[in-house]
Amino acid sequence: MGYLRSEGDQNNQQSDPGAILRNGKEILLQAFNWESHKYNWWKNLEGKVADIAQIGFTSVWLPPPTQSFAPEGYTPQNLYSLNSKFGSECQLKALLQKMAQHKVRAMADIVINHRVGTTQGHGGIYNRFDGIPLPWDEHAVTSCTGGLGNQSTGEIFHGFPNIDHTQDFVRKDIIGWLRWLRYDVGFQDFRFDFAKGFSPKYVKEYIEGAKPLFSVGEYWDSCNYNGSLDYNQDSHRQRIINWIDGTGQLSTAFDFTTKGILQEAVKGEFWRLCDPQGKPPGVVGWWPSRSVTFIDNHDTGSTQAHWPFPKDHIMEGYAYILTHPGIPTIFYDHLYDWGDSIREQIVKLIDIRKHQGIHSRSPIKILEAKHNVYSAIIGGNVCMKIGSGSWCPSGKEWTLSTSGHNYVVWHK
Repeated sequence: MGYLRSEGDQNNQQSDPGAILRNGKEILLQAFNWESHKYNWWKNLEGKVADIAQIGFTSVWLPPPTQSFAPEGYTPQNLYSLNSKFGSECQLKALLQKMAQHKVRAMADIVINHRVGTTQGHGGIYNRFDGIPLPWDEHAVTSCTGGLGNQSTGEIFHGFPNIDHTQDFVRKDIIGWLRWLRYDVGFQDFRFDFAKGFSPKYVKEYIEGAKPLFSVGEYWDSCNYNGSLDYNQDSHRQRIINWIDGTGQLSTAFDFTTKGILQEAVKGEFWRLCDPQGKPPGVVGWWPSRSVTFIDNHDTGSTQAHWPFPKDHIMEGYAYILTHPGIPTIFYDHLYDWGDSIREQIVKLIDIRKHQGIHSRSPIKILEAKHNVYSAIIGGNVCMKIGSGSWCPSGKEWTLSTSGHNYVVWHK
């Protein structure tokens, strides 16, 4: 049986984060891809802030801001150095200042599962952090990745020292660093990288300690496959929901379940988009205010392409997530690199979402979910269909809002 949760009863949050989650009107932009470090990124984004604000994004997820062993930012070393391959500390602060002026929140990518050592310690492994701020020794590194700490409380990120979050001094230092990012540097939101690597109870502690306005976790594990993708992904979405619960319900999570189902559905299996209870089949069907929906990101798409959405069906994907409950995320590449037509269609769908008052908890009624067509009414005054099949709502009260290849949206 599905994990059903009533919305609007989570009052155990600090007032600011709670207000943002209850508002439900968030629209996120992932403002980078896997290659962004090559392109003077902070300066590039500074020139786009006015456009980003005008489109209506509330929060912009930036790549990891600190110095990193690898240029993409996901192997941090000196956590207090803001000079990275994306640009200098000065350029980052100029970007954040401009975002603040345009009232767009900056989301920091928080990489605290692993950290690259500076010197060899126990076992001849680079598991000491001498000579840089937070000069931890081997006791900060889990025993399963060559340190003298305890066993990991999650999955191992192989090839690097994994941080032992059970240590009081480690958590104290991480909270201090997060508070620095939040109150001194100027990030307001957090995205927790590789959230499977450590217990969600520590994410709860870090959110309570640094009080970001909005948090989202990357709890990415494989969907259920049996040759092909299983119709029933309840256990997959339950695992994400368990993680959210583990954070004290303080964090949202990326809805990998919805991505996995949606990118199979658009190939002509739209029956997948309705679960046996008549609800959307991802996390968004069970706990929409904590579901952050997306089509692709720097891992799944971009040049890594680990699990890409079918290229010819991108707009059907966006027509789904931008008209549906949950908190939608747009990928930088689609908005800025895939041409004016795709950009204009995405911007139009965002505009419809805002003007028709669709939010993370909007009620949804699924009307059709067949092999070649899916349709639904959202919030009572928006109707949409995706797929090659022809379909339109009955009644003269519906007016065409927008349409494109294999998608149409109407409003009352």
